[in-house]
Amino acid sequence: MLEAGAGTKSRHGYEDPAPVRWLLIGLAFTVMTVLVVIPLANVFYEAFAKGVDVYWHNLFEDEDTWLAILLTLKVAPVAVLLNVLFGLAAAWAIARFRFPGRALVTSLIDLPFAVSPVVAGLLFVLIFGLQGYLGPWLREENIKVIFAWPGLVLVTTFVTFPIVARELIPLMEATGSDEEVAAVSLGARWWSLFWRVTLPNVKWGILYGVILCNARAMGEFGAVAVVSGRITGETDTMPLRVEKLFQEYNLPGAFAVASILTMLALMTLILKVTLEWRTRRELEEAARSRNARSEAEPSDEAHRCAAPGAKSIRSAA
Repeated sequence: MLEAGAGTKSRHGYEDPAPVRWLLIGLAFTVMTVLVVIPLANVFYEAFAKGVDVYWHNLFEDEDTWLAILLTLKVAPVAVLLNVLFGLAAAWAIARFRFPGRALVTSLIDLPFAVSPVVAGLLFVLIFGLQGYLGPWLREENIKVIFAWPGLVLVTTFVTFPIVARELIPLMEATGSDEEVAAVSLGARWWSLFWRVTLPNVKWGILYGVILCNARAMGEFGAVAVVSGRITGETDTMPLRVEKLFQEYNLPGAFAVASILTMLALMTLILKVTLEWRTRRELEEAARSRNARSEAEPSDEAHRCAAPGAKSIRSAA
């Protein structure tokens, strides 16, 4: 009883007073409501303010808006695919090998997070523009990068560069290389090693990175605005189209396109929470199974040790 009372007292001793807890919780809910919930609700309210017919017309019967949606759906998957390939290669190299300059490579992966997207777009203009380093050669070969969709893919890939790699590097370091070494020692080839050993261990990390990367790619504005030229019907993506419609005082159209981006963000959030829950559940199940095996091993060892003694007793009797 005394121990229980002492434990209860010490536990409550580390807790804040109830008024402080409720004040902080209320403040957090207030801030989230004002800064997140109300603006999100207002986007959908303004989008449907003039009816579903007007909403449908603004999205699918406005040719320039429809082309902006299609261009976004064209650029984002290509950027995500390139980031998955790079993320896997970078994570494999950093997590599995030790080489000179490893810390520098790890730091360079985070560079797009430190550079402003507008500055990143300007860098690509200075490289691939008509007056840039590769501009004359690109003009001779009739290859158009700036003010065309290849430029949008390049800058979108750059600003989302670290996302997949940053999800996979700590995951692959945590899982270790024991299973891969065992597979190689048993004669597994590299494709079998990747598909049957490496990929199952990092599949949730890849999917998590793809979800975040896709959301970031579809919502990119600064770098895309610099390299696209904002050519209506040709290089406008959804974020650029929202700004253009807003500047034209077409608020229903701007909020209609913004509602699509908002729905994508909400879907990303739901998928993110689902993946985190599923990953946590699998880790808990794996921990329970390891504990069960560790508890079973001493009992098996005890039975094996007791067996010779029992036989000697029976033989002596």
